[in-house]
Amino acid sequence: MDYGHPLRFGTSITPTNELPQAPVERARLSEELGFDLVTFQDHPYQPRFLDTWTLLSWVAAQTEKIHLSANVLNVPMRPAAVVGRASASLDLLSGGRFDLALGAGGFWDAMEAMGVDRLTPGQAVDALSEAIDVIRGIWAAGERSPLRIAGEHHRLQGAERGPAPAHNVPIWVGGVKPRMLRLVGHKADGWLPSLGGLQQGQLAAGQALIDDAAAEAGRDPREIRRLANITGTFSAASEGFLVGPAKQWVDELLLLALEEGLSTFILASDDPATLRRFAGEVAPALREAVAVERSSRGTAEGTVPSTLIRNRRRDGIDYDNYPASLAGATIEPGDAGYAAVRSTYLRGGSPGLVLRPRSVHEVADALAFARAQPVKLSVRSGGHGISGRSTNDGGIVIDLSTLNKTEVVDATTRRVRIEPGARWSDVAATLAPHGWALSSGDYGGVGVGGLATAGGIGWLVRAHGLTIDHLRAVDMVLADGSRVHASETENADLFWGVRGAGGNFGIVTSFEFEADEVGDVGFAQLVFDATDTAAFLQRWGAAVEAAPRDLTSFLIIGRPGPGQRVIAQVMSVVDSSDADTIIDRLQPLAATAPLLDHAIQLLPYAAILNVPPSTHDAQGEPVTRSALADHITPELANAATHLVMSGESYFFQIRSVGGAVADVAPEATAYAHRSANFQLVAFGSNRTRLDRAWDAMHHHFSGLYINFETDLRPERLKDAYPAKTLQRLQALKLRYDPDNVFRDNFNITPLAAQPGPAASTAPHQL
Repeated sequence: MDYGHPLRFGTSITPTNELPQAPVERARLSEELGFDLVTFQDHPYQPRFLDTWTLLSWVAAQTEKIHLSANVLNVPMRPAAVVGRASASLDLLSGGRFDLALGAGGFWDAMEAMGVDRLTPGQAVDALSEAIDVIRGIWAAGERSPLRIAGEHHRLQGAERGPAPAHNVPIWVGGVKPRMLRLVGHKADGWLPSLGGLQQGQLAAGQALIDDAAAEAGRDPREIRRLANITGTFSAASEGFLVGPAKQWVDELLLLALEEGLSTFILASDDPATLRRFAGEVAPALREAVAVERSSRGTAEGTVPSTLIRNRRRDGIDYDNYPASLAGATIEPGDAGYAAVRSTYLRGGSPGLVLRPRSVHEVADALAFARAQPVKLSVRSGGHGISGRSTNDGGIVIDLSTLNKTEVVDATTRRVRIEPGARWSDVAATLAPHGWALSSGDYGGVGVGGLATAGGIGWLVRAHGLTIDHLRAVDMVLADGSRVHASETENADLFWGVRGAGGNFGIVTSFEFEADEVGDVGFAQLVFDATDTAAFLQRWGAAVEAAPRDLTSFLIIGRPGPGQRVIAQVMSVVDSSDADTIIDRLQPLAATAPLLDHAIQLLPYAAILNVPPSTHDAQGEPVTRSALADHITPELANAATHLVMSGESYFFQIRSVGGAVADVAPEATAYAHRSANFQLVAFGSNRTRLDRAWDAMHHHFSGLYINFETDLRPERLKDAYPAKTLQRLQALKLRYDPDNVFRDNFNITPLAAQPGPAASTAPHQL
């Protein structure tokens, strides 16, 4: 039998403590020679051996590519929950290079001497079965409920889950008795016997028993990888099984691969010469021979995902036929990495498949595959956007986070090319050594793609304009898979639409910006007694409008608790490194209400945006409303005060805009509300109540900034885009995305087909 698994080769090194660095050196040699896996025996009761778990951790730090495993881990001597957490930790620290091989124990006198309760062979298998459940339960970090297992040998009473491993860590089981083999068929991802301990015919019988048990459990036997520890000696003449020349080794292992189903051969040897000869003469020849035989037999090479993964697949997605280019770039609901990609910053999700393309070509392949599936499509850059619906339930997410490079294109013109998955903190850090910066929101964890296609209201907005005002060109993959370049001179209409409504026309795979010269800036945090709330809002708004452009200020306010005063937090950036200038700009703000506390720092712009990478794990749906306003009028200040004090908004923010933003003509970009001096956003806990309160304020507003709006009613589109702008966007939609593929967020529907060049001229393609 041949299960079609790709061949893998490993080594089994004795973990002797006589020369502690010797097994480490053999592990490094194994990696140097191209082995896929290095393993170590695990006998915690054996004083001549290093502790295997400690050794694995040390070897992981001394190597880069090779996978690591015990051979096999003595489960009775280690609490299963600890094994689960330690395994995930080592897999994360090693970059997804840990594989878990388990055994039920056997040297019970020595184990009992160390305090382990003796088990019968049957009890040991049952305990191992429970341990597998515990380990997988710990790995299930996406499950919200604590882990409870009421087993005979393992009892967990509400253990916290996680972390999830970096990859789908396989669980292999060693053992040859029928009860252990049935456990392999029911639960394990692989079987790891030692060939030297098997009798004639025992290998084939064991495979058959595993296959029958797998079928009994509703599994495909091809899910289970068949490994084997092998020993042998190279010699000029044949003297027995794996004792002879390299060609004999190849011939004998070829039969085991094609007739006995083995696909991973682990060579137990501490001899460097034997390791070198096997890696140089046996492994490549065996790979070639197996490939030739499989081709002649028509045996497809590959692996079958575990039933645990297949059972969590969603309807409507052809999981077995995604493009070959995306191998290794897909995450399903049952995968280890799913918990880290299912949700965004504020929105919980349960997509059926997350595709993480690593190149523009793979973006096109991912999009073509997604279009062929009758499910929802979402596109994600950083996943931090409040309004961006870059996750879904049961659909496909194209996650661009792997496309995250920032590079200088032309230092003389300060041109930089940035990929959509880059975070703004990383961009700022890259530009800082040049003395450059890009105005880019107020939080470094935001992805470039979502911000740079919608607007970009950040800490430098009044001095340097919106993020999109520094955009000079984009490269995109359109709905039909074609690749285009857009700028003021090439596909200019598309470039116009990308700057303010870009998510409707395609997937931007790179942005070309012209950065600004920005040195150190003043960053101030001011805390006010805003009990006279409406008057404070009006005074703050007037002070911001009157300030020179180098000041940008944001305000946050919320309803106070019982018996507490109203507190407002104001954060401001002054684009100057001169202390006197900074103080001069801040004094009018400080005079708007009683100042309770303040902190003023001179910082590099990159320091303000500096945040460590984090995983999004939101639940539910955010409830926010957004608006633009030309001025904080007395009427608007009163209405905002009423909203905050009503409790319908638990977080209310006003950001200054204006300044350089108004230098750009309203018709120059799809972001048309250039007269607005302020952007407002309110977070609420109840959609109906917040909508009712916000709708009552609608007449105070002059427009809407889409990145903070979660209301899906069609009127919001008219708030975001004036009539002429919206009509032009609809015409562009008809041209570039007539099937409305990109409809996940602030969807602009295609204008009814009309004659004329806008509907008939094809874009210039790359």
